[in-house]
Amino acid sequence: MASPAVDDYLKTIYHHTEWQDARITPSQIAVVLGLAPSSVTEMVQKLAAQGLVTHRPYGPIGLTPEGEKRAAAIVRRHRLVETWLVREFGYGWDEVHEEAEVLEHALSDRLLEGIDERLGRPRFDPHGDAIPDAEGRVHREPFVLLADAAPGHSGRVLRVSDRDSALLRALLDVGIDVGRAVRVRDAATAAVDGGPELALPEGAAEAVWLTA
Repeated sequence: MASPAVDDYLKTIYHHTEWQDARITPSQIAVVLGLAPSSVTEMVQKLAAQGLVTHRPYGPIGLTPEGEKRAAAIVRRHRLVETWLVREFGYGWDEVHEEAEVLEHALSDRLLEGIDERLGRPRFDPHGDAIPDAEGRVHREPFVLLADAAPGHSGRVLRVSDRDSALLRALLDVGIDVGRAVRVRDAATAAVDGGPELALPEGAAEAVWLTA
């Protein structure tokens, strides 16, 4: 079942548990991919029959070892393409997601390896998401979601969700990007790099992860 549709399902399941532990449900997949629940149910059954996911009716969905391996491979492609577009072509971090969605399915393995080598084998993409290596391995530091950070918590920005391009631009406008030092007052207010406290854009609390 080698197809972009299958890869998109596996990638969605993989993404869901990267930064929290709860497994994804069919209804959540339907929302993320913009599909009818009945279509998701049918595809999940096919993925289970192929040994790529574990699933019980109306229950959460997980990846099997084979599904994890395949998901990591497509995630690797996507994130290397995003990194390539930012470093080599001057794209902004808010501009690369949609381009990578297209290109990840078009690149040969040879070209992908060349991109990885040219970029110096990067471990993280422009949004701070870990790039799996060729064996699917990743490394992440201990983290905390901004919404869950205690008042007074200080840490570096590890990751910013790429789901909302407008939010990415708004965060950059207030000085928040990957690697930036932040001190949290509450979920709506923080100081960046020792500067004054400032109001964070709406949605930032659920889109920014800091070092724990």
